[in-house]
Amino acid sequence: MTGSLPSCAKLDVMIIRKETSRDIAAARAVQAAAFGQGSAVEAVEARLLDELRRCDGWLPHLSLVAEIDGDVCGHVVTTRGYVGSRPALGLGPIGVDPAVQRAGVGLALMHATIGAAEAMDEPLIALLGSPSYYGRFGFVASATVGIDPPDLNWAEHFQVRTLSAFTADIRGKFVYASPFDNLE
Repeated sequence: MTGSLPSCAKLDVMIIRKETSRDIAAARAVQAAAFGQGSAVEAVEARLLDELRRCDGWLPHLSLVAEIDGDVCGHVVTTRGYVGSRPALGLGPIGVDPAVQRAGVGLALMHATIGAAEAMDEPLIALLGSPSYYGRFGFVASATVGIDPPDLNWAEHFQVRTLSAFTADIRGKFVYASPFDNLE
């Protein structure tokens, strides 16, 4: 799969859709390729994806793939998290095949995820990542809306994107789906 997408520049043929059972291996391969570049050790994100699929926080309708010419070239998953006892969403991992990175695939996956979460009346999406990258999607430091990261050491990179259903009384510590607790 990696390197086999010669039409990657033709973003007009990219489709973002819900993952199907036929996409599971390809989605995992994208995560492994995106995060394991040049490493002999399997990417933590690929193993995390396996565990997320088996946990109570799995939301199959928020596991999305990007497809170019019939090949899965990107994948994002958003799982059930909580702020205190209030349901919220935790985004990640998001991965793009190295052959098509910087071609708009991640951008399209993010917009689709935010749109789907908004349509489902979710209050917010939380993630750990680059503020300069995710800021373009409306993510802000979680502390600005009264949400604490799962680990206080993450404060600089832990962000949230509030959605229309967000209310100011949603405050406290964010908790990801349980497989995030087992990251090495």
